[in-house]
Amino acid sequence: MADEKSPVRISHRHFAGKSLRNGDSMEAYSSFAKVYDMFMDNVPYEEWGKYLINLLEEYGIKDGLVLDLGCGTGSITEILADKGYDMIGIDYSEEMLNVALDKKEKSGNNILYLNQDMREFELYGTVRAIVSICDSMNYMTTEEDLRDVFKLVNNYLDIGGIFIFDLNTIHKYETIGEQVIAENRDEGSFIWENTFYEDENINEYDLTLFIKDENGKYDKYEENHIQRAYCLDRIKELISEAGLEYITSYDAFTKNAVRKDSERIYVIAREKGKKVS
Repeated sequence: MADEKSPVRISHRHFAGKSLRNGDSMEAYSSFAKVYDMFMDNVPYEEWGKYLINLLEEYGIKDGLVLDLGCGTGSITEILADKGYDMIGIDYSEEMLNVALDKKEKSGNNILYLNQDMREFELYGTVRAIVSICDSMNYMTTEEDLRDVFKLVNNYLDIGGIFIFDLNTIHKYETIGEQVIAENRDEGSFIWENTFYEDENINEYDLTLFIKDENGKYDKYEENHIQRAYCLDRIKELISEAGLEYITSYDAFTKNAVRKDSERIYVIAREKGKKVS
C-alpha cells in the first residue's frame, strides 16, 4: 500500500475527496483536476478497488447498479466498471468529471457521470450499493451535512442495499498536525500547508500549485481545502439518525477492528425502512 506518512511523496490523504463546501471551498480541485492523476500516481488504486470489491461481494453485490459518490477523476469508478458493475459517478467538480469522461472514452465503459452536490444528489431510481472512497465524507464539515448525505443514501439504496465509505480519522489529522509538505517535478510542483484545529476536529490545508504549460512556463494556482474528522461513535449515531443501519467498520484495507491509531477506516451500513411492495 502507499505510505501515507511520507513527507515527500504526495499521498492519497493530501488530495483525496471532493470539496462540497460553500464559497471558495466549493471550487477545490478546479485547477488541480488536470494534474490530479499525475500527483496521485503512487496510490495503488487497483489494490483499493480489489478491497472494495471484496467488501461488496461479501454482502452479495456482484453486479448491478452501483453509485460512486464523490468519484473524482473516476479511477475507482473505472475499476468497478471493469469488474462488471453498472456504474454511476457523482462529483461536484466539473473539471474532475471531464477527466473521468476522458477515461471513459478510452476504456469504453458505459458509465453515467453526474455533476451534482452530494448533499443534494438525485438519481432516477435506486441502486444496489453506494460507495464513497477517498475521504469524501470528511468534506462534510457539519453534522447536518453529513446526516443529509446519509439520508439521501438511504433513500436511493435498494431494499437492503449496502453503503460503504471511508474516513480519515482524528488520529490521522493529529499526526499530520501543522506542517508544510512540498514536492517538485518537471511537470509541476506543489506546496501543501496544513493546520489541524483540535478543538473543532477541523483540518485545513492551503495548496499552491505550479503547473507547466505548453510553452514550458509555470502557472500558479491556489486552493483551500477543509475537512472534518468524526469519532466512530458519532458516525454510528448519525447513520442511525439518517435511517440507515450500521453494520460494521474496519481499519482500512483489513478486516481488523478500528484501532485508536487507525488513520483511515471503512464503514459499512445498510438501507433500512423500505418495504417490499
